[in-house]
Amino acid sequence: MAEHLQYPVGKFTRVDEPLPGSQRQVLIEAIAAAPAEMRGAVAKLTDSGLDTPYRPNGWTARQVVHHVADSHLNAYTRFRLALTENEPTIKPYDEAAWAELSDAKTAPVEVSLVLLEKIHERWTFLMRALAPESFARTFKHPDLGAMSLDVQLQLYEWHGRHHIAHISLCQQ
Repeated sequence: MAEHLQYPVGKFTRVDEPLPGSQRQVLIEAIAAAPAEMRGAVAKLTDSGLDTPYRPNGWTARQVVHHVADSHLNAYTRFRLALTENEPTIKPYDEAAWAELSDAKTAPVEVSLVLLEKIHERWTFLMRALAPESFARTFKHPDLGAMSLDVQLQLYEWHGRHHIAHISLCQQ
């Protein structure tokens, strides 16, 4: 399979050093803008386009939209856990299995677009109010180890771009 179909914006590159404040702000604003960008990408699709996989054996655009809402809801929760507990161990979930549930395969994308808008509104409100040292707080991922909130910020900025690019592939 062509890597550009799987990783249209490139693979995520984790940077563990604390981010400069200006870079952190750019990432927060990108997360704030992602729901509108997702909505714009989806608006270009017909109903049949929503049910078209973006690559062979890949998810449909509909599943991608629901996945991003699921994933970012989990990310927001993990962020809050890291801010309120001492290095909590988070529970991963089986993203592929979630994408096969009936709501992910058939629910209107509007449900997840609104959820994504509201989660991002809340999440960015929280992030904009945090002191810089708060981004050094961590949680433990059972498979990936300790992750700081700066790493989470990088990951989910990339994650939004990554899946918006997948939806754009359904337009071609």
